Amino acid sequence: MAGSPYASALGRLKPEFSTFLGRDLWPSLAGAKEPNEFAKLLETTPYAPEVARARATHAGSTLVEVAINRTFVRRNRHAYEAAPFAGRAVVAAYLGRWDIQNIEMILSAKALGRTITETEDHLVSSRDIPAGLYAGVMTLDDFRIVLGQPTLEATVSQLVKYGYGGTILPLLEAFERTHDIFPVLQALDRQYFKAVLEAARFFQGDEWVVRSFIQSELDVRNAMLLLKGKSAALPVEAVLGRWLDGGTLTAAQAPDLYAARGVPELAERLATRFPSIADGTGDFTNGASLSGYEVAIQRDRALTELKRMRAYPLSLGVIFTYLLLAELERSDLRRLVFGRLYGFAPERLTPLLISPRL
Repeated sequence: MAGSPYASALGRLKPEFSTFLGRDLWPSLAGAKEPNEFAKLLETTPYAPEVARARATHAGSTLVEVAINRTFVRRNRHAYEAAPFAGRAVVAAYLGRWDIQNIEMILSAKALGRTITETEDHLVSSRDIPAGLYAGVMTLDDFRIVLGQPTLEATVSQLVKYGYGGTILPLLEAFERTHDIFPVLQALDRQYFKAVLEAARFFQGDEWVVRSFIQSELDVRNAMLLLKGKSAALPVEAVLGRWLDGGTLTAAQAPDLYAARGVPELAERLATRFPSIADGTGDFTNGASLSGYEVAIQRDRALTELKRMRAYPLSLGVIFTYLLLAELERSDLRRLVFGRLYGFAPERLTPLLISPRL
């Protein structure tokens, strides 16, 4: 393995792992009373340069989110640039998820009548660089052009030239009748997962680690779909209509799982895949909230996948370990800043964090 093309990737990314936030900082972040205090705490971390730059044009929670997103994009760039030629296509396909997320945000904003300014600040981008630039085909100027379209229909037409409109156009007529944006977003998700799974084929022998990683994300999504459907008392047919194929949790298994008498029993049936899922039952029993289940499932997935990928350091695993840690940290930081903004106490938010427990 001394001649592995991933030896260079390991060498380039290893120092970057130390830039993730230490466990001792998270209680202080959770206790921050308002976004400016949160931003000051981030100024003692690797987020400091982006916090300083964002202060020139932003304030409050928007300042924090912009700084978090810009740092996240920089980390994506490090991972992409560290990937050797043999693995770069897989990393590129994976990073295309942020183009998809930005497009979904724009379409949702258009459906709700939101303005350009309201939406642009929340795009996953780093100043003039969107996160998907290293994988996708859209620059920040492209996103601004899409944002500037007067209607959802015009927005979709604009997306055609970037390779996404063909997925959305067949659903446009149904949207005009129902004003339900979900089928459009789901079609984009299906396109993305199909592309990234196809990219993670076995041509060198180490892509199986990443393929398992992607499949586990689909399993999380589908497990949450089951829980949300059961909580809303939806028929199993409605749940299966929203299923995303490609994971190890298959649509054929769903009816038996969904036959549970309620959400807690369904969670018990999912425990073979997500051992900590019962941690969320208290939240559900006390307030019908699925957030505890979601965090437990995501934490189980993170622990399993990190253990698997770290066992193969001279492979794509090192790059995706870094990407996963970056995603989890971004998610936890956003959960804290917006949770505090909406009045949630630190003791309510801390159990929902994943990064400090890895």
